[in-house]
Amino acid sequence: MKIHCLNNISKYGLDLLKPPFELTKDVHESELILVRSAVMHEMEIPENLIAVARAGAGVNNIPLDKFAKAGIVVFNTPGANANGVKELVLAGMLLSARDIHGGLNWVKNNANDPDIAKTVEKAKAQFGGTEILGKSIGIIGLGAIGMLVANACKALGMNLYGYDVYLPEERKHLLPPELIFCDTLDELYANTDFITLHVPLTPETKGMINEDSLSQMKQGVVILNYSRDTLVDDDAMEKAIESKKVKKYVTDFPNPRTANMDGVLCIPHLGASTEESEDNCAVMAVRQLVNYTVTGSIVNSVNFPNCELPICESAGRIGILHENTPMLLNSMTELISHFPKTKIIKLINNVKNDVAYTVYDLETTISSKLIDDLNQLNGIFRIRIIQ
Repeated sequence: MKIHCLNNISKYGLDLLKPPFELTKDVHESELILVRSAVMHEMEIPENLIAVARAGAGVNNIPLDKFAKAGIVVFNTPGANANGVKELVLAGMLLSARDIHGGLNWVKNNANDPDIAKTVEKAKAQFGGTEILGKSIGIIGLGAIGMLVANACKALGMNLYGYDVYLPEERKHLLPPELIFCDTLDELYANTDFITLHVPLTPETKGMINEDSLSQMKQGVVILNYSRDTLVDDDAMEKAIESKKVKKYVTDFPNPRTANMDGVLCIPHLGASTEESEDNCAVMAVRQLVNYTVTGSIVNSVNFPNCELPICESAGRIGILHENTPMLLNSMTELISHFPKTKIIKLINNVKNDVAYTVYDLETTISSKLIDDLNQLNGIFRIRIIQ
């Protein structure tokens, strides 16, 4: 199995690759791809490509639907860089509460003043700030990062508000019991001094911080965005900063507007840029690709349903990526059941929206004629013989 890296990938992940896996510099011969930030939308898909693993959480650089229809599973690594992002959220919050940035610049600009030790006592008043103890923070999105932020802020003595319509009930125990779950974003906006965003970019979340939502927030609110640039409407944010509605906007995504906007602390996309985060993401991504190749398991896919499988102990295993239609599942199962000298031991069918993944464990080895017959069915994206 040949693996190509579109970006530099931590050696801690690559060191996990043992024969029959080997790295290749030629993307066109790759069967597996590891990627971080490289944009794949216009890329020519290698003929033998079966899976892509993004060493990170966001997958905006990957054409998910296009790859799904080509039978290419796309993985990401949620939670692997969560601590690195959490720590930068805390740093951004402290930088916004205290004018540390302004103070550092003052010292740098006055470094040649022989009396700086005295003049600083007069100058420091302009860099005063507030403490975060006792302040309220609203966490929008309580996934891997949001949970860590909530627990860290509780330890710092803050009041916690959270909003997440997709949070499973069984994961709520991982959050501080003091956290107040908001039924609406309006409730969160009205009660918090800091608001931090931890949601994916979707048509529903794009521009969610806009003129209307900003009008519902407390005067002097601080907004932290370590998720995606376009979650925030820059025009509305600039007006809110000018009116003092927003004290500071901290973003990890500089653009020509925010980089030149007063009241904005732009961090150069450092959220996951720690050695530990890059190592964790690489290890997780490599393990996902290897596991999918060896067992057919799909874990943390963003374009196909998850399906955790043990090592195959039967004579053969087929993994089929296909359209999610009941008739197709019936047709596949009937074809295999009636194929000469073939018996299904186990069938697993998992679905995700309009795509599905079906795995058959068979009592006999798999013939090429069976695969040819299955490929004649409409709606099949890809068939893999796993064993």
